[in-house]
Amino acid sequence: MALIESTVSAPPAAAPRPARPRRRPSMHLLFLLPALACFTLAITVPAIMGIFFSFTDSVGFGEFEMVGLRNYAALVTDPAVLGAYAFTIGFSLITVLLTNALAFLLALGLTAQIRARVVLRTVFVMPMVISGIVIAYVFNFLFSNTLPAAGQAMGLETLGSSILANPDLAWISIVIVTAWQAIPSAMLIYIAGLMAIPYDLYEASALDGAGAVGQLRHVTLPLMAGYIGINMILGFKNFLAAYDIIVGLTNGGPGVATRSIAMTIFTGFERGDYAYQMANATVFFLISLLIALIQLRLTSKESK
Repeated sequence: MALIESTVSAPPAAAPRPARPRRRPSMHLLFLLPALACFTLAITVPAIMGIFFSFTDSVGFGEFEMVGLRNYAALVTDPAVLGAYAFTIGFSLITVLLTNALAFLLALGLTAQIRARVVLRTVFVMPMVISGIVIAYVFNFLFSNTLPAAGQAMGLETLGSSILANPDLAWISIVIVTAWQAIPSAMLIYIAGLMAIPYDLYEASALDGAGAVGQLRHVTLPLMAGYIGINMILGFKNFLAAYDIIVGLTNGGPGVATRSIAMTIFTGFERGDYAYQMANATVFFLISLLIALIQLRLTSKESK
């Protein structure tokens, strides 16, 4: 009886506390330090210094004085800078539309049930891995020699002379070459998006009587809207910084007809307009940052 009473009156044993997970040493932080140091010294510090010098009259060395917003005010009335922005923005808009249209069509073809589609994907990706300056020099020879010779042989006056020497047509060559190199990267993104669409949706739409055009309009395009938006923003941001292909094709000519923002900044450094072009570079950086934030917002929405 006493044994029973002691058993009943004994308080329940306390549940054992869960063991705290042992904190692992933050070794990954040590591996990040070299990359962080290089990024800070090579990008962050020079960027801060450049923004500072944009408020001065510095020529890149020697003494300087603070001039406030004078450099930024001069940008608004400088026809060379305004012309460079107009050309770069117009060229970027046309190129991004052409690139994405062709890349989307190629992605549709390379995801269809055709033979040798894997081999064709490899062939179409090749321009992406070639240096832009190399591509520009090859196309420079084609536009300056091969195409005019073919035009003269066929009696076509329009093609009889190089379009690189025509201030009204030189931009077309830059659009063609830039799009030719940029299409593969955009195409790969579209292929990934198309392969992520469930095939059941196409079967269901086919049962409802939708043909190829109807499936493209009501199934493919709505589900690919996020990929299209990302490609458009990403391509536009990259085309704004166009430099090597323009240098290899026209070097900003004829005259200044195809001079981009990046070329204007670099040539300004050579002439000693360091502080003035740093103000130009700061404005260009803010525009690129705004576009990058828009791209990040689109990407985050797509991932949810």
